[in-house]
Amino acid sequence: MGNALASAPSSSSSSTSRFAIASRAFSKQELDGLRALFASLAAQSRTTAGGGGRAISRPVFLEYFGIRGALGDRLFQLVARESGGGEGITFEDLIVSKATYERGTRDEVDEFIYQLCDVTGDGVLERSDLETILASIRETIFLENKEAGEGSNNRTFEAFINSAVFSKDAGGVARKSMSLSDFRSWCTLIPSLRKFLGSLLMPPDLGRPGFQVPVLHYPENISHDLLLLNKEYAWHIGGGFSQQEVQEWKLLYHSSLHGQSFNTFLGNVTNGDAQTVIIVKDTEGFVFGGYASHPWERHSDFYGDMKTFLFKLYPEASIFRPTGANKNLQWCAMNFSSDSIPNGIGFGGQPHHFGFFLSANFDQGHSFTCTTFTSPALSKTNRFRPEVIECWGIQTKGALDEKAELVKGTVLERFKEDRNMLKLVGLANASD
Repeated sequence: MGNALASAPSSSSSSTSRFAIASRAFSKQELDGLRALFASLAAQSRTTAGGGGRAISRPVFLEYFGIRGALGDRLFQLVARESGGGEGITFEDLIVSKATYERGTRDEVDEFIYQLCDVTGDGVLERSDLETILASIRETIFLENKEAGEGSNNRTFEAFINSAVFSKDAGGVARKSMSLSDFRSWCTLIPSLRKFLGSLLMPPDLGRPGFQVPVLHYPENISHDLLLLNKEYAWHIGGGFSQQEVQEWKLLYHSSLHGQSFNTFLGNVTNGDAQTVIIVKDTEGFVFGGYASHPWERHSDFYGDMKTFLFKLYPEASIFRPTGANKNLQWCAMNFSSDSIPNGIGFGGQPHHFGFFLSANFDQGHSFTCTTFTSPALSKTNRFRPEVIECWGIQTKGALDEKAELVKGTVLERFKEDRNMLKLVGLANASD
């Protein structure tokens, strides 16, 4: 794998042939745009060490694409491999790499990303490589995040690695490595990672997938340490959404603030957004939850759509999407007296055997393996007791401002309950 990439540059005729084939992956307009980009970056490279204006130097490449740490260096190495990288990245290097990485078959793209994560280039993808990749992601995306402390970051990224599987013998060495199949499975569990690694050569100003971090809104009097959700977890959960734009999430309910009350929960989320993320920390320390694409409303049967999914956050981080095996996606029952209709909220599986369920008293729940999401039990044991429950409402960026305009004036004066809700999410003061 990595050894093949590190071999000596191919002959000039072979390189020219690959460039000609790769060029066909782009329209004339796209090639003109890439040529202009290359000319600009090569010109900037004249002033950097080793830059001669005929290639993009490493410092200019890393600065433009904004990839920090060892991942940026590895990306430069892979892009420059066609010419050997002696003078930097040539135009031919850029086109061949982008054609493979962005326009290739799924196998070609996966292979490129797999080799990208082999930061040492030794052909063995092991835990230390993943730690290095996640450290680069942390530095690239979350470096400016002042809210999440050092310990929070370490704990979160440890959970990402804990979901990885290493099943391949590492060349006779007494350690396991990650096969391409293992890697694909890991990327399925952490889609934000796959989106990030698959968009590194996109222009930075285009809103690259995997680079967006949701903006979290919560009352100023709440300590960040009290929240289950942090920026890293929000980035992870957001990878399960189809939309790519940055989103704004607002805290609607927290059991430490509002008590473990089903009625309070429903009252708060009814006044909130249709899309919600509910997160639970159980008494064993496991953190998990689900994304509901439909409002929490009283039903006597399952409802929802295929956007709904379950997730783990700690001690492992994973996302489990619907498989289409059934339509048992979202559950919300209250005040039913029939044993066949358990009161509470849930996702997937069957009544009394959900993929994730919280009873109407919010004092107990369960999680079983279910075919709806091909998900394992999210908690340590099938039956769990929640220690903390919180729920976040989700809106695309910009929609929050529009909603703030709608609730100004007479609505705030007429409905004190709504005003209290707005204070909770930090909007009421802006309207005074």
